Amino acid sequence: MSNYETKLWAIADKLRGNMDANEFKNYMLGFIFYRYLSEKLEMTLNDLLSEDELTFQEAYKDEDLKEDLEDEGIEKLGYFIQPKYLFSSVVKEIKKGNEILECLSNAFQEINDSTTNQRSQDDFSNLFEDVDLNSSKLGSSNSQRNKLISDILLDISDIDFELEKDNSDILGDAYEYLISQFASSAGKKAGEFYTPQEVSTILARIVTLNKTRIKNVYDPTCGSGSLLLRVSKEADVSEFYGQELNQTTYNLARMNMLLHGVKYDHFNIKQGDSLENDRHKELKFDAVVANPPFSAKWSSDKSFINDERFSGYGKLAPKSKADYAFVQHMIHHLNEQGTLAVVLPHGVLFRGAAEGTIREYLIKELNYLDAVIGLPKNIFYGTSIPTCILVFKKCREEDDNILFIDASEHYEKVKNQNKLRSEDIEKIVNTYAERKEEDKYSHVATLEEIKENDYNLNIPRYVDTFEEEEPIDLDELVDELEKIEKEIQEVDDKIIEYCKELGIRPPVIRMD
Repeated sequence: MSNYETKLWAIADKLRGNMDANEFKNYMLGFIFYRYLSEKLEMTLNDLLSEDELTFQEAYKDEDLKEDLEDEGIEKLGYFIQPKYLFSSVVKEIKKGNEILECLSNAFQEINDSTTNQRSQDDFSNLFEDVDLNSSKLGSSNSQRNKLISDILLDISDIDFELEKDNSDILGDAYEYLISQFASSAGKKAGEFYTPQEVSTILARIVTLNKTRIKNVYDPTCGSGSLLLRVSKEADVSEFYGQELNQTTYNLARMNMLLHGVKYDHFNIKQGDSLENDRHKELKFDAVVANPPFSAKWSSDKSFINDERFSGYGKLAPKSKADYAFVQHMIHHLNEQGTLAVVLPHGVLFRGAAEGTIREYLIKELNYLDAVIGLPKNIFYGTSIPTCILVFKKCREEDDNILFIDASEHYEKVKNQNKLRSEDIEKIVNTYAERKEEDKYSHVATLEEIKENDYNLNIPRYVDTFEEEEPIDLDELVDELEKIEKEIQEVDDKIIEYCKELGIRPPVIRMD
C-alpha cells in the first residue's frame, strides 16, 4: 500500500465508527472531489493571470475582473467557485479555529448554482447532495460535527496529489483505491457498483483489441464509472456514455469522470433504469462494456415486444432475470464494427424457456456471439457465485466459430476473496486474441457443434477439464486392507490384556 493510500484509509477510520461504508464513502469521496475542483479552478485561473503577475485570489478583488473570471471558469471547466469558498480558504479558516460548516455548505451550493443554464449543468447538478453536513452521525451537536469534518479536511489537505503535474494519476488512483476499499469492506451493499480492476481490465482489453483509438464507449449500468475509465487506459476514448439507476452512485460516476480529467463535455452519464427508460436511445457505440446486477428483476412488460431493442427475438427475458434484457439492450446500441463484453452469471449459458429462445436467436439467426469465458468463483464483492464474460460482435462471418475459455481454476486466493493474477489476465486475453485451443483450457466450437448441444453454452460441454485418476491396483489395495485389519486386531488384543491386569471387564471393542 502506498503512502497516500495509507493516509486515506486512516482518514476513513475517523468516520468508520459513526456509519457504515456505504455512507462514509460519500463524505470521503465528496471532500476529495471538492478539493480537486477547488485546486483545478485555482490552477487554471492562476495560469491565465500569470502574465499579469496576478493570482486568482488577488484578481477577484477587482470588481472589473470578477465577471470575466467567472466566465473563464465556466468556459474552461464548467463551474466556478469564489475564492472565499475554495478548499484552501476553508482550510485556512479551520486553522484559525473558526467554524466552517456553513462556509462548506455554501461552497457546495455555489458549485451547483454556477452551472445552472450552462452546458455543464447536467454533469454538475446535485453532485454534493449525499454529503449531509447536518447528519447526526457526524456528531450530536454542531460543534462536534464541525470538529470531525474540520479534522478530515485538514488530513486531506496534507496529502500531495501532485495536481500541478501534467498527466498525474495520483488523485484518480486514490479515488479508485477508496472505491475498491469501500466495496471490499462493505460487501454487496457498497460493492454492487464496483467491478474488480482485474475483471475490468479483461473487458477493456477485449473491446479495444487491435485498436489504439475508439470514438465512444458505453456502459448501461455504469456504477462508479470505473469500467468506462478502464477502457480509456487501453485506448484513446473520445466520449464516454453511461447510465446508472442509483442516485448516489450516479453522483459518484460523474465525480470520478471529472477527477480523471475527462472534461464535462466529453462524457454523458445519465440517471435512471436503462431498460425501462433508455436515456441514449438513438446512439450507437464502438465499445460496450457492463457488469449488470446479476439476475435482477425487471418489468418484462408486454409492450417491450414492440421495442426495437427486444423485438425479433420472439420472447422477452423473464421478470425474475433481466440478464438477457441487458444483453439485448447493449446489442441494440452496438456499432456494426464494435465489440461488446459483459459479465453475467453462469445461468445465462444454459437456462431454458424464454432465455433459451433468446440465446438460440443470438447464435443461430444473428450469429453475434463471439466468445464465452468462464471466470473463477468468489472474485466479486458481495457474491461468491462463478461468473462468465460473453463477447458479442455484429461483424462476424457466416462460418465463424465460438471460442470457449475455462479460466475458473486460474487465480490466487487473497484472504476471503479470489483474485485474478496478471498472468491469468494475459492468458485469457491472448487466448481470445489468437482464438487458440489448449487442452483443458479452451476450445473453438463450430456453430454446428453449438447446434448439436441445443444451443446450451455450459462450458464443460466444450472444454473438458476432467483429470483422470491413476488406476487402482486392486491386489495392492487388498494387501493394504489385510495389513490394517491385522494391526487393529493387535491393538484390540492389547486392550483386553490391559483390562485383565487392572481387573476390569474388557469393553466390547468390535463386532465381527
